[in-house]
Amino acid sequence: MISSTGNSRIRGVQALLKKRSEREKQHAFVIEGLRILREAPPGRVKELYVTEAFLSALTAEDRALIEAFPCGTETVTPEVMERLSDTVHPQGALAVVRMRDTSPDDLFADSSVPPLILVTENLQDPGNLGTILRTGEAAGVTGILLAGDTADPYNPKVVRSTMGSIFRLPFLRVGDIKDASDLLKRHGVTIYAADLRGADPYDKADYRTGCAFLIGNEGAGLTATALSLSDARIRIPMAGSVESLNAGVSAALLCFEAARQRR
Repeated sequence: MISSTGNSRIRGVQALLKKRSEREKQHAFVIEGLRILREAPPGRVKELYVTEAFLSALTAEDRALIEAFPCGTETVTPEVMERLSDTVHPQGALAVVRMRDTSPDDLFADSSVPPLILVTENLQDPGNLGTILRTGEAAGVTGILLAGDTADPYNPKVVRSTMGSIFRLPFLRVGDIKDASDLLKRHGVTIYAADLRGADPYDKADYRTGCAFLIGNEGAGLTATALSLSDARIRIPMAGSVESLNAGVSAALLCFEAARQRR
């Protein structure tokens, strides 16, 4: 049992939680709690830390799941788990997981359905990004491109918000919005920019062929470059005095409209 917060392995986990540079260096990130452990691919789990109280409260089914991880488990004291945890009330289980290796082709791998891609440009809020990943999976999005200064998808807040979608939906970081546009156009994908000044309501366009939605920064929206690279600008009509919607809400409306049309 690890009882010292100064243990080198514990310090390594803390670095992964706090530093994006360390996550990129180790090509790994941290997940926390039983629910997301159930979603994690066992072969990608490198380290698993649990408390005795967590183990004793498990059902037979969940105990079998925990014991099946090839990496084995390391028991830690509640004090160590509290130091490791990124949440107010630690659940008693935390794992280090290898990042998924994603190539551009992975976003277009399923030839049976037209591509449906979300592109985030300079999206800053981790909660928004996590919601977009989770919503994207639910709506049948085939992949997500993270352009420019978009938040780190392996930030602990993003990971929690995805509720496991981070393991299933392919996403890829690209240098800037032009890189994203070039990739999409090579695959014949029509690019729609979500823009308050768009000429057409979002539910009037045809999304049954390959398409992508550009989602901009929470405060500034899409850059002029992003707008110029799009094939069409679409807007979400709003009543009252509301000027804009949360980025995650906008992405959900667009993706589920595409899903509705495709059904």
